[in-house]
Amino acid sequence: MAELIQTTTEPLHKVDVDVVTLDLIENGLRSARYEMDEVLFRTALSPGIREQHDEFPLIGDPEGKMVVGQFGLSIPDFLDNFDGTIEEGDVLLTSDPYSCGAAISHANDWLIVMPIFFEGRIVGWASQFGHMSDVGGKTPASMPTDARTIFEEGVVIPPFKLYKKGVLDDDALRIILNQVRKPDWNRADLNGIVAACRTASRRVQEMCARFGADTYTSALDALLDRNYRAMKTLLALVFEEGKPLSFTDYIDDDGRGNGPFELTMTITRTGDKVLIDLAGSSPQAEGPINYYINENLIRMFFGIYMITVADPQILWNDGYYPLVDVNIPEESFWKPKYPAALNGRNHGIGRLFDLFGGLLGQSNPDLLNGAGFSSSPHFMYSGNYSEGERKGEWFQLYSIGFGGIPGRPVGDGPDGHSLWPSFVNIPCEYLESYYPLRIDRWETVTDTGGAGLHRGGNGVDVSYRFLEPGTIAIHDDRWLTYPWGVLGGEPGARGTKWIERSDGTKEVLPSKVHDVDVARDDVLHFVTWGGGGWGDPLERTVDLVALEVKRGLISAEGARRYGVVCDEAGTVDDAATEALRAQVRSGRDGERPLFDKGPDLETILANALEETGLPAPTAPKPL
Repeated sequence: MAELIQTTTEPLHKVDVDVVTLDLIENGLRSARYEMDEVLFRTALSPGIREQHDEFPLIGDPEGKMVVGQFGLSIPDFLDNFDGTIEEGDVLLTSDPYSCGAAISHANDWLIVMPIFFEGRIVGWASQFGHMSDVGGKTPASMPTDARTIFEEGVVIPPFKLYKKGVLDDDALRIILNQVRKPDWNRADLNGIVAACRTASRRVQEMCARFGADTYTSALDALLDRNYRAMKTLLALVFEEGKPLSFTDYIDDDGRGNGPFELTMTITRTGDKVLIDLAGSSPQAEGPINYYINENLIRMFFGIYMITVADPQILWNDGYYPLVDVNIPEESFWKPKYPAALNGRNHGIGRLFDLFGGLLGQSNPDLLNGAGFSSSPHFMYSGNYSEGERKGEWFQLYSIGFGGIPGRPVGDGPDGHSLWPSFVNIPCEYLESYYPLRIDRWETVTDTGGAGLHRGGNGVDVSYRFLEPGTIAIHDDRWLTYPWGVLGGEPGARGTKWIERSDGTKEVLPSKVHDVDVARDDVLHFVTWGGGGWGDPLERTVDLVALEVKRGLISAEGARRYGVVCDEAGTVDDAATEALRAQVRSGRDGERPLFDKGPDLETILANALEETGLPAPTAPKPL
């Protein structure tokens, strides 16, 4: 456990904070969190952080509890696993999930933790991690899809003081950067993360100077308590006492031919508290899809879903954690045994939101979404320029794909959007300016969103034409199982990837693959999956269906899923539409299902090769 060195031993005192001051401090923290983002975006070099914003800031209270942040991490667990002193001017760095209690979850995430001192006392913590586009290892981007151990995934940095009393450890940093393929990117991104944390530190110190440290820290307590009280009320409203709610979803494969992996979650309320139990999920995977997750991050994900659905204006934080117990079995998908590979954990992160959606909506349809674009797929392209002024120079691209967001109680799911609301797409102009490729197509794929009263968002087809020989890698999922619909809504379409070779042949690619050679003028079709629909498709207005046919979001054939008969121009045959809707309704057997996951798993596996061009995975076995 970390030993905190403070020159002022007088404790901070609890004081009353008026509502105006509380509001000023709350919004000051909110602004500081966004300023952390901007500092990093303006100094980073890698496209994943600079353009797509694959980074996550946090400002915590003196104990490390998150008061404001985007994604969250567990500073208390980091401190529990750090063996040494921490004093003013220290800046700590790690990329080892196994050495920080899973405060981060794979080695590409470089985590900075910094104490915030004011007048000799720790008044808070600033922290941020960003996904480094490369950390070494056996394949560019450091995410080998066939990895079995973390040792194959690049440099793994144990927790240490990058800065000690404000002085940089140049030797240690030099050793770390010597392991990576793009040391200039890593150095710039790391410096930006440190600068962002120092920015947050200054803003907190300014608020302490303005309001007093006692008032500032008491305001943090009040913000944490507000979330506690809000969550306590929500739990009583959403969950029936003593009634377990369970839901199961899948990750299709682990990159090594094993799958699908069953992910089961059960939530039970007892008194004021709930238990989130992940027992029943598959054992840890042989491949790198394991999501080693900290119990506090489960609490954080749960709170994001609950609080933002109930009141998006609330500044959600860690205050409600005492109300949420978590059980994660050892050597399971969620808590693999060291040194299991972890680089593909992005599929598990997204699937948590599907699990929460499937659970919470069982008791309250206003909280129920379809399954969405919950994978945050990665595309990587690298090689050496073969000619011209840059001949021999190394290029390397890491980017995150977008897809269909699920239909929701409030409306349709966006087409071609991100799982994470703060992520943005890399502009095509940027890609074509900085990399030897051309974007032939970036468009939504018609009919890939699940039909419903509220349509699931369509997936997208991004077609990359390669202008230089190189290798590519892909991390994705939902090529086998379907993103399910709810309340009568239909599932979205599965994703698929293939290469049109320059010689005219077509090669279907697995959803998880690396070191695939590409030649000049080969075209990769990176087609992502759609979101599940919400509600009965026959309840969707005919005019809206016709408009979306006209816009190319739904085809004339796809419109029949909504009971609408029209041509490709969106001109509706009213009599035929009325007859088709009556026919569909009369042919139904009972009420529409709460969940529509498509065919059963046995049928999906039996038809995998015929429908996808890829062999069915083999049922995973305990390692």
